[in-house]
Amino acid sequence: MARLENDLLLRALLREPVPRTPVWIMRQAGRYLPEYRRVREQAGDFMSVCCNPDLACEVTMQPLRRYKLDAAILFSDILTVPDAMGLGLYFVAGEGPQFERPVRTAADVRALRRPDVERALGYVFEAVRTIRRELNGRVPLIGFAGSPWTVATYMVEGRSSRDFATIKRMATAEPAALQSLLDLVAATTTDYLNAQIAAGAQAVMVFDTWGGALQADDYRRFSLASMQQIVDGLVREHDGRRVPVILFTKGAGALLADMASTGCDALGVDWTTDLATARRYVEDKVALQGNLDPATLRESPEMIRRGVAAVLASYGNGPGHVFNLGHGITPDIDPAHLGVLIDAVHELSPQYHR
Repeated sequence: MARLENDLLLRALLREPVPRTPVWIMRQAGRYLPEYRRVREQAGDFMSVCCNPDLACEVTMQPLRRYKLDAAILFSDILTVPDAMGLGLYFVAGEGPQFERPVRTAADVRALRRPDVERALGYVFEAVRTIRRELNGRVPLIGFAGSPWTVATYMVEGRSSRDFATIKRMATAEPAALQSLLDLVAATTTDYLNAQIAAGAQAVMVFDTWGGALQADDYRRFSLASMQQIVDGLVREHDGRRVPVILFTKGAGALLADMASTGCDALGVDWTTDLATARRYVEDKVALQGNLDPATLRESPEMIRRGVAAVLASYGNGPGHVFNLGHGITPDIDPAHLGVLIDAVHELSPQYHR
């Protein structure tokens, strides 16, 4: 593989000194870009893009052609793991992902098997290899997976949910069955991320979108413990370099302190917790990633610059900050507004690294 020309992201995730704050954006390859929408329309549907390594590479690279980003992130989906378990993943326009065979009982859990990820998800690893070749050492590539709790919400509910009633009922009535499900997903996800690393992912991130739906004790039991299993099982060095691990729980708040004790390298922070507070929670044990409110990108360029300045000032001086949104960029955003954000990070962040 080619030498890495820009390693700011990897250095910042390890809290090493950098000349400016690196920046990448959650969902940076996506529906806000007209070139992405064209590829998806030609492919027919979302999963057809995910399952085609060349198309996944193309949409991964699209934002890097527009913007001076410091990382690429693999184009895929958090539900590839349960799809590999044979639950019949499909997407309905306007409704999102659904499963033909949701997991509702202890018997359903017992019927599941840990898949051979190389055989079932080989298209993802081929996409990683293809993207690394295309990047040619320009910036690092981030791999990712969903957290076991978040993935399990879709497996049990069968679709997106507002209240998570079915899985919360399972947590109360059949906690052993839910734990078995989470353990299986955690083990499979560990295999999946390790295979991404072997294929060339230079950092990995675990997205826990729905951990914040749990009360604190249940979060530690059903979400954080499963992410801990993944962190413990990951390959942390590849090609002679450490592979940083980022955990992100939307709505974590004070639970960031618990997350910082997992042994991960960095934590994503959503916009409901300012970075100064988050930094106190984690006591500088880990790097922090975030956390501009995605809605700011709907504002004027001047307001976007002010938002960037406020986030940078909130983190303050020193290493260990990766600029990002507090959640994914939304489809309605003018692509030019993201350019304003990235330029502002480049211009305003060096003062915090002297």
